[in-house]
Amino acid sequence: MTRNTPANTGDQRRSRLRLCRESAIPDPRKAARYARAPELGPKILFFSGGSALRPLSRELIHYTHNSIHLITAFDSGGSSAPLREAFKMLAIGDFRARIMDLADQSLSGNREIYALFNHRLPVEATPAKRQAELAELIDGRHPLVAAISDPMRKIIRNHLEWFRRAMPDGFDLRRASVGNLILTGGYLENRRHPDPVIYLFSKLVEARGIVRPIANCYLHLAARLANKRVVVGQHLLTGKEVPPLTQKIEKIFLTDNRQQPEPVAWPVRRKISELIAAAELICYPMGSFYSSLVANLLPTGVGRAIAANPCPKVYVPNTGHDPESFGLSLSEQVDILLYYGRKDQPAARDRELLNYLVVDGEKGDYPGGIERGFLKRRGIEIIDTPLISDTSCPLLDAGQLLPVLLSLT
Repeated sequence: MTRNTPANTGDQRRSRLRLCRESAIPDPRKAARYARAPELGPKILFFSGGSALRPLSRELIHYTHNSIHLITAFDSGGSSAPLREAFKMLAIGDFRARIMDLADQSLSGNREIYALFNHRLPVEATPAKRQAELAELIDGRHPLVAAISDPMRKIIRNHLEWFRRAMPDGFDLRRASVGNLILTGGYLENRRHPDPVIYLFSKLVEARGIVRPIANCYLHLAARLANKRVVVGQHLLTGKEVPPLTQKIEKIFLTDNRQQPEPVAWPVRRKISELIAAAELICYPMGSFYSSLVANLLPTGVGRAIAANPCPKVYVPNTGHDPESFGLSLSEQVDILLYYGRKDQPAARDRELLNYLVVDGEKGDYPGGIERGFLKRRGIEIIDTPLISDTSCPLLDAGQLLPVLLSLT
């Protein structure tokens, strides 16, 4: 039996990269083959968080049922914030969204579940009316719950009842996502473990992929800016709920104290390391650069697991304005990814963490341009291919990006 020695691992990596170079990218034959048997499709792993990957996730299920989605759990804005503070828990809104994006929409009942999970309690109603609507949901009298068949209906009602019992006095239900309330109830019922409830709902809606939090705890994302000011809270970085940053981010870290933010080292769970090890392609996708992508690299051991896997690794940078990457050129973004990837694996070589950069050199807008000499020195190959369509501009078209990723597996 051949041992998986470092030399053999290096040989595997070089062999895979050589095969990729010799194949057409995108390779329509691969996409067609996966489309015929998506249950046998590749294990593509995405480090992601928010909504940027939603169109691609919905398209992905037609080619593979084995994708892996490691999601950040540090959202501190929107309807996640009241839940986070009330129960000192991880943010679950992005898990809910990704599970539903991967759900088999042809499955009877899934459209009704999708509608319920995306329903929000009204802003303009009185607190008493919002409480009354929650009671209707729990009692099964609400039309969105009545439309769902058992046993899912009973599970949903039970989880909502768990939430109501634990809900603090005066909890603000304005714009509360019903899906988030359901998952929170399941989280509390399962002794504050998110994986069981994520697994349960993934199975019930036949989610075509694995969704897991990169960390399953109550932590906050903090950033030190170029002017040395420290901001704590993901919502302060994204430019969506507050004005965008006007200072470059120098460092991001996890902290367990918002008032006195000091970095904490949080070890990655073994099951997450095993998912990274099983991946056939690792993708650093488009999205909010720090809060959706780099944040996934912060738990100790993530970079080590990436470097140990000989599969191809690809970065797909944004092609529009990202408030979080203020002041960063494309080359600096690559350097930052490599920096956080090797923070617990200093000896890792660049090409063990990143092999490919996928860009649209014709239509894409990349700050500082595509510095080919810089990338070559890092051992990173450029795949320059059409990614932006007339309908998606200035963003990437999932239908054009997905065949590229499938070609690299």
